[in-house]
Amino acid sequence: MRWAFAAGGWLMPGTTLRRASRLFATPLAHSHRRAWEADVSDCRVGQVESGGRTLTTYTWGDPAAQPWGLFTHGWSSFGLRCRPWVEPLRQAGYAVVSFDLPGHGRNEPAQTNLVECAGAGAAVARWHGPAAAVLAHSMGGGAAALAIRDGGLQAGRAVLVAPAADVLAAGHRFGRMVGLREPLVERMFHQFERQLGVPVASLSVHAYLPRFGMPALVVHDLEDDEVPWEEGERYARLWPGARLLSTRGLGHHRIAGDPEVIAAALRFLRGEPVGERVVSSPNLPFGIA
Repeated sequence: MRWAFAAGGWLMPGTTLRRASRLFATPLAHSHRRAWEADVSDCRVGQVESGGRTLTTYTWGDPAAQPWGLFTHGWSSFGLRCRPWVEPLRQAGYAVVSFDLPGHGRNEPAQTNLVECAGAGAAVARWHGPAAAVLAHSMGGGAAALAIRDGGLQAGRAVLVAPAADVLAAGHRFGRMVGLREPLVERMFHQFERQLGVPVASLSVHAYLPRFGMPALVVHDLEDDEVPWEEGERYARLWPGARLLSTRGLGHHRIAGDPEVIAAALRFLRGEPVGERVVSSPNLPFGIA
């Protein structure tokens, strides 16, 4: 693939750009396979509409009668990825709602983007009202943050695990992975801006996190090789009052279901101090308080 994109970028840049754009916007097929293979006998499977698409939802407990948590999965994952969290949250008195992002899981395969994924989270939240907590992994963290920014998602607390902070950085990582030349990556983003009608830079969290007010815990592994730890640190530094819990040896995927991470998140939801507060100023670009 790298050779094809590298050569195509010089020989057929237009065709290569279209192929790369489709690939960047299309969740991997294993998202669907794993979702359909997963056991749903212990939850209620439902549907909501978002942006003309039908989304599959999964519910444990009664969000109308209990404080509830909304779980948003990452790119090429699926809603039932939240399973390690369900029993601990239920024992703590929470109902749990999860869903498959557009183009993911049990939903119809399709291309999607961060704005659509944020709208999907907001659509699920509208069915149940303000959540006690929003919990998100990877790109789901960016989608949840964007839904909070736009007012579609309201929550008392937020727990973001290995959250992606920068759409542009994600695009450049994708370009390096597939061998797409930097000028074509830039053209790809210009196309996305025309499609979305907003500057892509406005979707990166540094543009809006300083306005947030709810308590937040960011958990990120120092050895994450998919979404760098620095992006989680950026959330904690820019989100007023947020705290950062750094792990080591869990990487990008195991951290999402690690029992110690889940236990720390539950302590945070109970109001206990977890992690460290990251501070910055013109004279102190990065530090821990």
